[in-house]
Amino acid sequence: MDLHIAASIVPLLGWAVHGGILTHRLASARRDPLTGLHTRAGWTARAEHSIRRHPHAAVLLVDLDHFKALNDTHGHAAGDAALIATARRLRSWCGHHGTAGRLGGDEFVAVVQDLNAADLDALTAALHRPLAYAGKSLPLAASVGACHLAELPLPTLTDALAAADAAMYAAKGRTRRGPRTSR
Repeated sequence: MDLHIAASIVPLLGWAVHGGILTHRLASARRDPLTGLHTRAGWTARAEHSIRRHPHAAVLLVDLDHFKALNDTHGHAAGDAALIATARRLRSWCGHHGTAGRLGGDEFVAVVQDLNAADLDALTAALHRPLAYAGKSLPLAASVGACHLAELPLPTLTDALAAADAAMYAAKGRTRRGPRTSR
């Protein structure tokens, strides 16, 4: 009888291990390997959940300024360090009241439960702190655009991202239609 029970447990154990591996792979696919932030897919699921639960939620877009120049001048390793530092600063600012993600390149995104309770100036100041890298102090700067979902006629994530994008480009002092300079 014990052998029969053991023989039936082995396949179940195999399926449990397989399920754990698949779960780990799925979680890894939803994390950016460089910064550890959520990827677009992982962040979107969390953001949609947050905006349904929190009527005062806000969506932010963050774009590093002059990132191409930093990469070209100091190398890709310095660029990676800038991306990691930006991710760390954004994640820290979000804390337990929001979720940060990396859309790709030098573009980041966040959703916070209540932007009125958050200090947007503190985020901007953190994103503008220089980065210590290879014995140098590299200047960092970022443009931040925010959209309060309560200000939208229909509070959808798509509309919030579009409004935050427009606000971010206004913060850069240019529009998407205008000439794009090195970031």
